[in-house]
Amino acid sequence: MPRDPISTTKAPAAIGPYSQAVRAGDTVYLSGQVALDPASGLLVEGDVEAQARRAFDNLRAVCEAAGGSMDDVVRVGLYLTDLDQFATVNAVMGEYFEAPYPARSTIEVSALPRGAQFEVDAVMVLG
Repeated sequence: MPRDPISTTKAPAAIGPYSQAVRAGDTVYLSGQVALDPASGLLVEGDVEAQARRAFDNLRAVCEAAGGSMDDVVRVGLYLTDLDQFATVNAVMGEYFEAPYPARSTIEVSALPRGAQFEVDAVMVLG
């Protein structure tokens, strides 16, 4: 099955050998997004709430570039450097998704790219 890369300037450019997303059939696999400003490539200033908003905004931009929306997301993975921030991130996520909510995993990690406190990846199904 062919793999079609997805790219948009409305989300940060990949900082390694990967695509912002890849479409295979009706499924789109979205790479992890941290709170990088798409214009500057710098990590946004602020707490985990500000970082989560920017990361979800970046994710939404890639969803739209793939021809979908956050409503088409069926699974998200959340990665936090401090699981004590889960309630804050959970509240932000609630602003980006409506019921029925996507499936989700939440994992505490020791570090994230560029010193970010939060990262999100996703799977979206179109069609």
